[in-house]
Amino acid sequence: MRVTQSGSGLPGVDLNLLVALDVLLEESSVSRAAARLHLSEPAMSRTLGRIRKALGDPVLVRAGRTMVPTPHALSVQGEVRAVVERARALFLTGGRVDLETLTRTFTVLAHDSFAAAFGAALFRRAAREAPGVRLRFLTESHVDLPMLREGVADLEFGVIDARSPEVRTEHLFDDRVLGVVRAGHPLLRGGRITPGRFADGEHLTVSRRGRLEGPVDDALAERGLARRVVGSMASFSASLFVLRQTDLIGLAASRTVPQTDALGLVTFEVPLELPPLPVGLAWHPRHDADPAHVWLRACARELLPA
Repeated sequence: MRVTQSGSGLPGVDLNLLVALDVLLEESSVSRAAARLHLSEPAMSRTLGRIRKALGDPVLVRAGRTMVPTPHALSVQGEVRAVVERARALFLTGGRVDLETLTRTFTVLAHDSFAAAFGAALFRRAAREAPGVRLRFLTESHVDLPMLREGVADLEFGVIDARSPEVRTEHLFDDRVLGVVRAGHPLLRGGRITPGRFADGEHLTVSRRGRLEGPVDDALAERGLARRVVGSMASFSASLFVLRQTDLIGLAASRTVPQTDALGLVTFEVPLELPPLPVGLAWHPRHDADPAHVWLRACARELLPA
């Protein structure tokens, strides 16, 4: 996308620098940014120099062999991304996009269990329909950050717990919680799995914040029961390998059963009344009219219930 100064009313300001700044902050590399924008590295370096002069900030600084953004650059990254995307949507004719020639990087925020369950299908879909699109998956942070509002992520999918008023959400379906243990686990050999037998085992939780309690504990407490949680993992995928080599009891969403099966783990119905897991999409409204983002949402909408 090129923006000229003619008639802009902003003498001395080259709005094309916003596009370059957006790519530089995304790549944190002059050479990679140059390749993305089809420029030579010297030309990209000169552009970075102009951006530094315009902002009065180094923007990117050396940290060993890599470059990292300055605090000021990070503070404006979301706003820069929003302006560039609004401009891109404005100049796309009739709300249409040529997927075969589209060059775009989408950042998707998702719990690692959902990324593992549906990521491959999304990559295949992108390769078939929009080969110039790159997908960058980010896992959920241990702290709540407005990643959609600030432009760090373009789309979130999974169990949406963000309640930011300006964020669009779309409910797709409700998933349910299953128990997970290794093959041959003692819990599987003692007959019917009752709430008491379930509670008697040692448990492992998965929590990005390191929480050791959750809805399972509430459901057990209603029956006068309590379980012993020996620890938590920040990553669902890592927890599966721990469960595979121990007698710990874990939990999984039913849509992740292919992952547990692949590791030889056994899932079972939890003998408790647990709340459903509401699975959906979330995005910032600045993407509402962006046809490329509309396509991405449609892909996720079609693939998630698969």
